[in-house]
Amino acid sequence: AGDWNLTWNTPRPDFTPCFQNTVLAWTPCAFLWACFPFYAFFLRRHDKGYIQMSRLNKAKTALGFLLWIVCWADLFYSFWERSRNIYQAPVYLVSPTILGITMLLATFLIQYERMKGVQSSGIMLLFWLIALLCASVTFRSKILQASDVKGFDVFRCITFFLYFALVLTELVLSCFPERPPLFSETVHDPVSNRPPLRATKMIKGLENKPYEERLKELGMFSLQKRRLRGDMIAMYKYVKGSHREEGASLLPMLYSPKKAPKGGVSSTEAMAAEEAEALILRPAQRDKKPSLSKVLYKTFGPYFLMSFLFKAFHDLMMFAGPEILKRLIIFVSDQSAPNWQGYFYTALLFLSAGLQTLVLHQYFHICFVTGMRLKTAVIGAIYRKALVITHSARKSSTVGEIVNLMSVDAQRFMDLATYINMVWSAPLQVILALYLLWQNLGPSVLAGVAVMLLLVPVNAVIAMKTKTYQVAHMKSKDNRIKLMNEILNGIKVLKLYAWELAFKEKVLGIRKEELRVLKKSAYLAAIGTFTWVCAPFLVSRKGPPEGIRSTPFHHGQNTPNRRPGTNGNSITVRNATFSWSRSDLPCLNNINFAVPEHRLVAVVGQVGCGKSSLLSALLGEMEKREGLVSLKGSVAYVPQQAWIQNATLKENILFGREARERQYNCVVEACALLPDLEVLPSGDQTEIGEKGVNLSGGQKQRVSLARAVYSDADIYLMDDPLSAVDAHVGRHIFEKVIGPKGILKKKTRILVTHGVSYLPVVDTIIVLSEGKVSEMGSYQELLQRDGAFAEFLRTFASAEQTRESDGDPAAKEEKHLENGILANDGPGNPLHRQLSNSSTFSGEAGKTLSQNSTTELQKAPAAAATEKSAWKLTEADTAKTGKVKPRVYWEYMKATGLWLALLSLLLFLCNHVASLASNYWLSLWTDDPVINGTQQNTDLRLAVYGALGFSQGVAVFGYSMAVSVGGLLASRRLHLGLLHSVLRCPMGFFERTPSGNLVNRFSKEIDTIDSMIPQIIKMFMGSLFNVVGACVVILLATPLAAVAIPPLALVYFFVQRFYVATSRQLKRLESVSRSPVYSHFNETLLGVSVIRAFAEQQRFVRQSDLKVDQNQKAYYPSIVANRWLAVRLESVGNCIVLFAALFAVIARHVLSPGLVGLSISYSLQVITTYLNWLVRMSAEMETNIVAVERVKEYSEKEQEAEWRLPGAPIPEGWPQEGRVEFRGYSLRYRDDMDLVLRNITITISGGEKVGIVGRTGAGKSSLTLGLFRINEAAEGQILIDGVDIASIGLHDLRFKVTIIPQDPVLFSGSLRMNLDPFEQYSDEEVWRSLELAHLKAFVSALPDKLLHECAEGGENLSVGQRQLVCLSRALLRRSKILVLDEATAAVDLETDCLIQATIRRQFEGCTVLTIAHRLNTIMDYTR
Repeated sequence: AGDWNLTWNTPRPDFTPCFQNTVLAWTPCAFLWACFPFYAFFLRRHDKGYIQMSRLNKAKTALGFLLWIVCWADLFYSFWERSRNIYQAPVYLVSPTILGITMLLATFLIQYERMKGVQSSGIMLLFWLIALLCASVTFRSKILQASDVKGFDVFRCITFFLYFALVLTELVLSCFPERPPLFSETVHDPVSNRPPLRATKMIKGLENKPYEERLKELGMFSLQKRRLRGDMIAMYKYVKGSHREEGASLLPMLYSPKKAPKGGVSSTEAMAAEEAEALILRPAQRDKKPSLSKVLYKTFGPYFLMSFLFKAFHDLMMFAGPEILKRLIIFVSDQSAPNWQGYFYTALLFLSAGLQTLVLHQYFHICFVTGMRLKTAVIGAIYRKALVITHSARKSSTVGEIVNLMSVDAQRFMDLATYINMVWSAPLQVILALYLLWQNLGPSVLAGVAVMLLLVPVNAVIAMKTKTYQVAHMKSKDNRIKLMNEILNGIKVLKLYAWELAFKEKVLGIRKEELRVLKKSAYLAAIGTFTWVCAPFLVSRKGPPEGIRSTPFHHGQNTPNRRPGTNGNSITVRNATFSWSRSDLPCLNNINFAVPEHRLVAVVGQVGCGKSSLLSALLGEMEKREGLVSLKGSVAYVPQQAWIQNATLKENILFGREARERQYNCVVEACALLPDLEVLPSGDQTEIGEKGVNLSGGQKQRVSLARAVYSDADIYLMDDPLSAVDAHVGRHIFEKVIGPKGILKKKTRILVTHGVSYLPVVDTIIVLSEGKVSEMGSYQELLQRDGAFAEFLRTFASAEQTRESDGDPAAKEEKHLENGILANDGPGNPLHRQLSNSSTFSGEAGKTLSQNSTTELQKAPAAAATEKSAWKLTEADTAKTGKVKPRVYWEYMKATGLWLALLSLLLFLCNHVASLASNYWLSLWTDDPVINGTQQNTDLRLAVYGALGFSQGVAVFGYSMAVSVGGLLASRRLHLGLLHSVLRCPMGFFERTPSGNLVNRFSKEIDTIDSMIPQIIKMFMGSLFNVVGACVVILLATPLAAVAIPPLALVYFFVQRFYVATSRQLKRLESVSRSPVYSHFNETLLGVSVIRAFAEQQRFVRQSDLKVDQNQKAYYPSIVANRWLAVRLESVGNCIVLFAALFAVIARHVLSPGLVGLSISYSLQVITTYLNWLVRMSAEMETNIVAVERVKEYSEKEQEAEWRLPGAPIPEGWPQEGRVEFRGYSLRYRDDMDLVLRNITITISGGEKVGIVGRTGAGKSSLTLGLFRINEAAEGQILIDGVDIASIGLHDLRFKVTIIPQDPVLFSGSLRMNLDPFEQYSDEEVWRSLELAHLKAFVSALPDKLLHECAEGGENLSVGQRQLVCLSRALLRRSKILVLDEATAAVDLETDCLIQATIRRQFEGCTVLTIAHRLNTIMDYTR
């Protein structure tokens, strides 16, 4: 009792000497000794280098020894007293001994940390802080005792004051970091290795710069690349090992080296090693299926487990506030209590709130950093998986889905890191809350529990329905993005056929379903909010917003099926059968052949016979059902449709290999690229656009060939590299590169071709027919056998020989032109098929077509060459700077509807007025006097409280619905505007804009407008009204708080102003740096076969990692900035708590306890939480409204001419004759470029057949682009039947003129939709057009016939078959004017003859303009 009177029931409280000398002295010692084993183990495992001895370190060490001396001075003083027979309590011996040993341990740790490279120690900082706090209590007691001279111990007081001063000095010194360690690979950077509370240096560094200039460039800091890369590798090991069923039967890819091993190994030993490698038959079987959770735990667990401790501590501290508040209310009620108790409770409340702030945001920092690492690892794993996935597995995943995996689903993993702790934290909070309620209310709390239990099934139903809607929403979003990718990829075809409106309707149909699902989700969310508001005792919890989807994309490892070559052959294939997937029928059966070293082998055959599939089989892209395939040495691959990177032309050729100028120049000359380099704006440093848009088909093919030749591989697989080049160029390339005297003469070459004039000089010819090798031998052997191939040779070679013998130089040129026809590719071009299965940017089908519209970029005259270093084609995604303009908010409000916006505002106001009124009513009810154990007017109080609660619920439901519906209306209108605008952009826009930028707008930005912005508006408005309401309550309860609130509001304003500007710009930069990640991923998916063939996977993985790292460089500062803001704002809130409690204590004689409780509880719960939330939401509002800004930016791009002009002078039935007249026509591609067509004047009479010829880059395709107004005339005009085409709508023109393009583009959907998207023709007419195009037999054999589902880009048809589908389109439209842009290049000679005969018959009275590479194609033309 005496002790209690000394410490509590007294105006001058103090602790007993016993307590001070034991508990307070031993607490810091216990902390350090408890931490020491774990910390020592940690330091031993995490050696960061060695720090040289510095003055700072010497000072800390010296002070440590001084502290040991001071502590043991007390010990020796006690021994001295005992020698003088002065016996003090044993504690005077024990405490100095323990303290002295602990100081020696602290001194040892200071040196050990230095040796292990620790710059700043959290453990030691905490130790000195605890020691100082404990010593502060004793320090006060010593000061009080000093007045009592009688009991004053001078020696121990002096040693204690020395101890106190030394501990304070150690604490100050511990706040300064040591110099960086030597011999360390750790990235030293101001923020990335430090907790958020100490990241102020970076924030202040940004603060001192002007807002507009501060973050234009990401001159931020490096993340810990080793850690991020380790995360990716660990995740990839899981993905790589999972779901092996698709690739389980495939054999491992092994190459045997061509050259003898170093170190004097004999040829016999080398052969034995080779044979041993050939005996490897099966990969090692996995013991068990990999576990994602186990991988996540091993990779992120140790770091993330720290968040568990912080979260648990925070949850316990949450309930300390209400308990302290309860004590404070009792203190206000007790007029006899000493004043210091009120100030003590106030200080305790402030410290409790401050500690909660620090712990909570350390927890959030760990969660968000783990989330960032997890997202990075998932993206890296997806990218790595994309490089190895099998063709059959890729069938089930399109780029739309994979981009969603990268953007949306990876983000869900990130959200998971924040929410996962709620699994155990929420039940803990509920249990603690119920315990405290039981303590205060007794059995009455069971009513609340009953309500909560009753609402659990309701919430369960809502959650299940929400999940169903989310799955449906994700599916619709995947379909929409997939279709959008196809549209963007094939945009030129849409424009040429005037199909934009048909595909716009398809997109809007999917979008309508997507918005319908979102609206249902909004209704459910509003109902859920209503139940939550109406049940104040309900503890609501929420998990991750959307489930992580499991996708078939992660199935199917591609392990190419090759083994080392043996027996002196470069390539050996024995009894091999191949299919594209296990479920498909084999498309290559019983293939047998062997290719000796240094031989040239030609592969020939009809459309769809499997030539390209054979190369794919050799590359390991197909599934081998049986047999043996072996390749000896490295492989280079030239695909049928060239894959070009968005890089310089030189980088495309070097393809990651070391630049050797002599070899490079030799390759460029051999591949006939020198003339192109002379006219390209920056020579070989010219940037090539995405998908090679600024190169012609021939140029792309030559660059692709040059890449292979430069690689200096042992085996060359060439899928008709001469397909798109002119005659003399084809001859040059064959002689200099492929032929017997070319630079590849000592290499093994397999050449797929349709040309016959090169066949006499090849070593072996393989003839394929219906997926089998029908004949094989030399040219002469096949002629002597007199089989089907000999007949084919006689038919087509005789015509060539006849023309060649005429002595016509042009004919000689055209003979070689035949060898340059675009090879057909069997059941499907393997590269194209691989790409389009994984990507809606389906192959070159959409892009080679668009090449010619910028072909002339490299044909600009020499004047442009003077700007070689400055010319750039593509436009990088840019970030705006400064504040988001009010116009953006106004645009969003207009899109939602102004009346709906005003209604939302009114309902918000009603809700918060009802909320304030109900809480105030509750405080008045609390103050009602208790008479005979009960309060009076209970029924009235209860009725009013219930009515206010119900009205609050109705208002919440109303504003939730209003904001959600308004958000959906805005989203629909903004998406519609974006879609319409993008479809109306000219072709030049698509050639300059990387596809990733557009995908970003249609996926991430639209998703933000759909889902994020309405939620943020609700949270922002709720936070604003809560903060204003709380300030009103505090001012009403304690008017003195008016003195403190304005200065705190000023601090708040400056913090908010700075943070929002920084956060907004970081969001912009993060959005901008995200686009290259998608663009690079799309590019990789397109060229995955080429990347694998050249074994360049690791280089592309490194590039992807670098781009992801650049993206995270913008994201990581936003995590730190959020924590920086939260700590400062919650500190402002904690100050308000302090002043509210302080003024309540000062004025406790005039305040009612109920009002004090209301005021402080508002300041505790509302101000502290919502002040931070208000700034966060205002920042989120600005950063997310940037999505509207970016969508509007693309909605206001330049537009091409109107699709329809109602008053256009078009005669009925125009054009009737088909007369085309060019009058002084000139064309340029950009305003800043020279003319590519100059003063063309020509008249083509109706019904004439005109051939257009010329070398690559002469302007052939430009002429046709002008006819379709893909590019508008610079000068002059084009008249069709006397009507100037510039005076009519684009669709009026393009519906009347038909083109059969060089590269056939098909879209995913039915075959009928690809022929007639507007459904203008009957089935009979469609069948008739297929019959005339020689496709009727093929389509009739399909199970679904006209409804046969075409895959993306038509990848389940061969290139030749796709070309025939394009011919069917033309036959359906029966236009008076037909343009053929090398339309038969993709088919064999026999099919070409059939097509030409069909065109001559069916378009007899029509005007036909043909760009041709084959002379026989235009031999019978008018001119």
